[in-house]
Parts: sequence; structure tokens; C-alpha cells
Amino acid sequence: MKVSVVGLGYVGSVAAVGLAAAGHDVLGIDVDKARVTTFRNGTLPIYEPGLSELLHTAVDRNKVRFLHTDEVSESLGQAILVATGTPTTPTGGADLSQVRSALSWITEKQRDHAVIAMKSTVPPGTGVRLHESILRGSKLEYVSNPEFLREGQAVYDWFHPDRIVIGGDNPESMQVVENLYSGIEAPYVVTDVTSAEMIKYAANAFLATKVSFINETAALCDRLGVPVDDVRRGISLDPRIGPSFLQPGVWYGGSCFPKDVRALDQLALTNGHNFELLRSVITVNNRQRLLPLFSLRAEFGKLRGVSVGVLGLAFKPETDDVREAPALDLIRALTDEGAAVVAYDPKGVPMARGKVPDEARLTNDMMDCVDGAQALVLMTEWREFLEADWAEIYDRTQSPHLLFDGRNVLDPARMQQLGFLYRGVGRPGGPMASHRTGVGAVIGDE
Repeated sequence: MKVSVVGLGYVGSVAAVGLAAAGHDVLGIDVDKARVTTFRNGTLPIYEPGLSELLHTAVDRNKVRFLHTDEVSESLGQAILVATGTPTTPTGGADLSQVRSALSWITEKQRDHAVIAMKSTVPPGTGVRLHESILRGSKLEYVSNPEFLREGQAVYDWFHPDRIVIGGDNPESMQVVENLYSGIEAPYVVTDVTSAEMIKYAANAFLATKVSFINETAALCDRLGVPVDDVRRGISLDPRIGPSFLQPGVWYGGSCFPKDVRALDQLALTNGHNFELLRSVITVNNRQRLLPLFSLRAEFGKLRGVSVGVLGLAFKPETDDVREAPALDLIRALTDEGAAVVAYDPKGVPMARGKVPDEARLTNDMMDCVDGAQALVLMTEWREFLEADWAEIYDRTQSPHLLFDGRNVLDPARMQQLGFLYRGVGRPGGPMASHRTGVGAVIGDE
């Protein structure tokens, strides 16, 4: 099947390459000429494990081509995937300008019948309105086909999805979308457009809520002197709960959870519903990313001149994505208080440039980051950090050798044995126990 993918960001990149790997003839399209040139050169504007290899294979087999929107003069094919961005508006809603522009462009270019599969995350009710306002009178059918890819594992998720959601009102058009996934085994949820859109938002909101719940539990564990690791294991063995998204830390970030939770809250408000639970989720997440700051204040008092090494810039490992990354907020807060910050990430340094204050220094060498630091903060659980020689790191740091484990992935006993002043989240001696006043002030500011 000939398929076009409009928008070559994270989702569009994986979709274009994944469809080509499955044997479809794919045309990848973007408004960014530099991005298109990057793909034509066989490279990627993002880091995603396994994606580069798939891209080279697809190009070698002539299964994928890349064009700028101005260069397209051919039919877009039977199926057109829209994967443009939906960033947050100043009021917290979803900015649909890129989606609308893409659909308007498609209606101008595509004169033959085709099915538009909306991969972009749009608020429930959007698809119906877009069909009425832009697609009515054209030969284009609209189907909602939300994505559930995890950054860092997106290639695996494309070929091994836990579900495929298809929302529409035309069985033939929905079958076209289903045919895109021929050979992929997964449960199908076939529903209407608005329900499909709601599934995407509800899934992300629930996972964000689960994260915030364990972080609230960790805060109470700090106050009670209870190790949250035991509590987490005890509740995760209940199959109704499970272990996923129950890891306390400086969560969450990236392009999905923060944006989608805020957008769903805004959607609820505009429809007369106060989604109080989501507001609490947002508040908890805003607090979590500043927990290292509270620990440093508790230890040093004033932070002016304190040398701090930040390990991790990307919002999660195996990606270079720093959008809404907790580390960036922390670095801004530390530099505002006069700390001398050096930060390192295996992949995220180029993406972080220009997004952190000039006072902070970014480095491409982990040992350069830790050299002379009085405090270290682990913000992203890269394998490189987990497998590092922490004895050498200790020798390179200065007293008091404070180590804040923002992901609870290091062994507290071993770190303390090496001499570190270890702090975790929900582990005895954690930030919520030692700096209650600071936490309350931040919550009040939200």
C-alpha cells in the first residue's frame, strides 16, 4: 500500500520507517527542509534505539522517500498518517494549528479518495470538528488512530503494540487503517472517533496519576521513616496494581504526560467539569522535580558557590528528548540560587544547549561532570550511570559528597559504604523528611 506520513517528529519518524519495514511504500513529508535533508542523508534528527538501522534498510530497499511539502506533486496514497505536533497553549490546552495546517494542505494535494489516520494526540471531540470544518466535501475519510509508543522503546512498541485503537464511522476506511498493521499481532479496540481520542488521553492521565500516587506515598514514607521500596514491592505484587509506573523519583517529563494531562484538565474545565485528581497530579509532579533542591538546601543552606554535578538531562534513558525534562527545571533553580552546575547526559547534551541558563556548563564527559562536585544529582537512569565506577566517582567529588538519587536506582547501602551522603526519594533521610518547610512553600506557589 502507498502511505504518506505527514510530520516527521518522534511519532512520524517511527511510523514512516516502521511502515516501510513492513513492506509499504512510504512517503515521509515535513515542512522543515533541514529535517527532510537529514532523512535523505540517511541520518535521524532524533535518537531512538534501532531506528537508524531500520531507516537504512528501508532506504536500501527503496521503500521510503522523503519530501518537503513544497516538493509533493504526486498522489499521497491510500492512507495518510498525520503526526504533527500538538504543543501546549498558554492556557494549558492543545495547540492544534499544526494539525489544521496539515489537513488543509492534504485537501489541496489529494484529489483521490484516501483515508487520513490521525496519529497526533488531539483532545476528544477534535476529529469530529476537523471533519466538519476542513474535510467535508472532500474525498478524504477521517480515522483516529492514536499512538502508544514509548520513547526509548518506540521501535519495539511499533512492532509489538499492547493494543491498536481505531476510531471511525466508516468500516471500509477503518479497514484500510487496520491493513497498515498487517502481520502485527495485538488486541484491536474498534470504536468511534471521539472514544479513540479519549482512550489516548485517559491512558496517559492514568499512568501519570499512578506515578504521582507513588510519589505522594514516598513523601509520607519519608516522614514516617518507612522505606518506600518495601511498600512499592508489597503493593505491586497485587495484580490489580502491578509494578509499572510505581517507581518514586523526579518524574515525569517528555512530550506526552505533561502536555496531555494539562490538556485533559483544560478540556474538562471547558466542559464544566473540575478534574481535581488531575490538578493534584500536576502539582505533585511539579514538586517532585525540585526535590534535589530541597535536599541541597537542607545540607548546605545557601547554595551560592556550591558545586553540583547533574547526571542526566533527557527526561528518560535511551532518548535525547529534553522536552519537559525535570533536569532542566532543576538546573534553572540551582543556578538561580548561585550554584555552580555542570551537567552531563549520554545523548541529551546537544538538545539541551540553549535550554539551560548560560551559567550552567554542559559537558560530554561524565567524569568531567563529577570532578570536584560537592553534590551529585542523578536525574536520568542511564545504564552508564548505573554501571559507573562509583568508587572512582567518590574519589573525584568533594566533601560532603552528597548524592541525590532522583530515580531510586542506586543501592543506598553501597553508596553509603563508599562514603556518599546518600539521599533518595521515599528512602530514610529523604528530602521530604528533611525540608518540610521548603516543600510546603513550593506547593503553595503552584
